[in-house]
Amino acid sequence: MATETDRASAAATDPELACPTSAVVDIVFSRWTTPILWTLHTHGRQRFVELERRIGAITAKVLTQRLRQLERDGMVVRTYHPEVPPRVEYEITDLGRSLAPLFAHLSQWAAANLDRVEQARHAYDEQAP
Repeated sequence: MATETDRASAAATDPELACPTSAVVDIVFSRWTTPILWTLHTHGRQRFVELERRIGAITAKVLTQRLRQLERDGMVVRTYHPEVPPRVEYEITDLGRSLAPLFAHLSQWAAANLDRVEQARHAYDEQAP
């Protein structure tokens, strides 16, 4: 078993261990996670086709993969209804819903700073050879 000293030593040399938020970033900020969670949070329980339609640019394959990962991470619950034809619905969990303040804060940051980011990009691109 790893001791606290071993973990501290590893954290000192491994950036992923030194920054405990890297695991959160991997979970929350994957390309399609935010639109999926936002859609489920805003519109409630959704069938696959409804999610696909509301998100727009996502492919069925990618949506399936992300929903499976979000279900595995405890952010989304999948409910199968054994009807004819079968019906599957997805819903955000309390754990997924708990990310709402984080997304709200990021939205505020974006509103306050994206213009500055664009200005910095423009200035950088003008100086590039």
